[in-house]
Amino acid sequence: MVVCVYIWTLTHGGRPSLPDEYRIQMTSVESPLTPNPEGATALLGYEPNLRMFAGFDLSRHKRFTTGSPSVQIDIKVVLAALQAGLAFDRKDNDEIAVGVRPDQLLAYINNAAMLHTLGPDGKTFKLLTRATAPEPVPAADLSRLSVQRRRIVETMSRLSRSANFRDQVLTAYDHRCAVTRMQLRLVEAAHILPVVAEMSPDHVTNGLALSSTYHRAFDSGLIYLNEGYEMCISAPRRKLIVDLGLDGGLADFEKSLGKIHLPPDKAQWPNLELVQRANKLRMVG
Repeated sequence: MVVCVYIWTLTHGGRPSLPDEYRIQMTSVESPLTPNPEGATALLGYEPNLRMFAGFDLSRHKRFTTGSPSVQIDIKVVLAALQAGLAFDRKDNDEIAVGVRPDQLLAYINNAAMLHTLGPDGKTFKLLTRATAPEPVPAADLSRLSVQRRRIVETMSRLSRSANFRDQVLTAYDHRCAVTRMQLRLVEAAHILPVVAEMSPDHVTNGLALSSTYHRAFDSGLIYLNEGYEMCISAPRRKLIVDLGLDGGLADFEKSLGKIHLPPDKAQWPNLELVQRANKLRMVG
C-alpha cells in the first residue's frame, strides 16, 4: 500500500487559557492538500519529546486559510495513547482527533477514514473510547451498531488490547527473549494460551517474550513450556522434522532450551493453569 503523509511538529497552542491545547501549523504548503490517488493519505502531528503522533481528519482540513492553518488536539489524549496505543478526542464540532503510539501508526492510517466519521455519533464514540480499555466492549452494546461501525469498534478494541499486552509482556521481561536472553529489539509478545482458545486473557501472566524464531516454534507446538518453567522440545514434532530432513540448525536451536528467563516480579510469571491448558490444546508435554 502506498501511503501519503502530511506531517508537522505538534507544539503548544500558546493560549494560557488552554494549557492542554497542542496544534500543528500547516505552513509551507498550499491549500488544498492533495490526496494520494494510490492509497491512504494521513494528516499527522509529531510530538518529539513524547515521540508520539496525533492524527487529524484530512477531510475537514484539506482546504484551509493561509492566515492561520492550525489543527488542535488535547495533549492529554496523546498521553493516554502512550498506554492504550490509540486514544480519541472529540471536539465541540464533533471532529475526532486521535493520539497514536508509533507501533499503532499503520493501524491508525488503515482505519483513519472510518474513525474520523464517528464524531457525530455520540453513542458510537463512547464505545470507541471504551474499546481502548483492557476489557472488550460488551457484545450487547456492539449489537446496537451498524455492521460497519461495529467492525471499526471491534477492530480498535482488538488493536488496543494487543498493544497493551505486548507492552506489558515486553516490559516484564525487560525486552529479552525468555529462551535466549537476547534483546536486539527483535523480541515479540507470545500468548501462552492462544488467542483462539476460549477465555484466553490479554494479561502478562499469559505471555512470554520470545524472539521471532522461538515464537513461531512455540505457536506451532515444536517447543512448549512445562510447569517447571522450562522450555522443552516436543519429541514427536522433533522426530517429524528429522525424518523430513528439515533439521538443519536444530542442534543450535536446542542449545538455548531449558529454564527460561523470568520477570523479576513473580506476580508476572506465567500462570501455570494457562500453561496446562495451552499444552493440552497443542497436545504437547
